[in-house]
Amino acid sequence: QVQLVESGGGLVQPGGSLRLSCTASGSAFSIYSMGWYRRAPGKPRELVASITSDSSTNCADSVKGRFTICRDNAKKTVYLQMNSLKPEDTAVYYCYQHRRPGVDYWGQGTQVTVSS
Repeated sequence: QVQLVESGGGLVQPGGSLRLSCTASGSAFSIYSMGWYRRAPGKPRELVASITSDSSTNCADSVKGRFTICRDNAKKTVYLQMNSLKPEDTAVYYCYQHRRPGVDYWGQGTQVTVSS
C-alpha cells in the first residue's frame, strides 16, 4: 500500500509563498506521474499541477506563472512551489500518484489559507 504524506501548508498573507511537499512510500516512485489537486469550499476539485515520470509538467491556467511543480526521485518527493498567493488559492491541497487508469493514490490533504 502506497502512502503519500504531505506537508508545508499553513496560513500566509496575500502575495506570500509556500512550498508543499509530498513524500511517497513504496518503490518505483520515479516511474509514476504525480500531481496536486485542490478543493476549496463550495467549489469543484481542481487539478493544480502535474508532473510525469520524465518531468514534463502541466499547470492549471489559474496558477500558471505563480506555481511550479517539481520532483526529486531520490527523495521520493514531489514539491509544489506557490508564489504570489491569492485569497482564491485557499483550499485543501491533495497530492496524488497516478499508477494506471483507475488507480490513483492520495495524500491526506494539507490546508492552505491565504488571508490578511
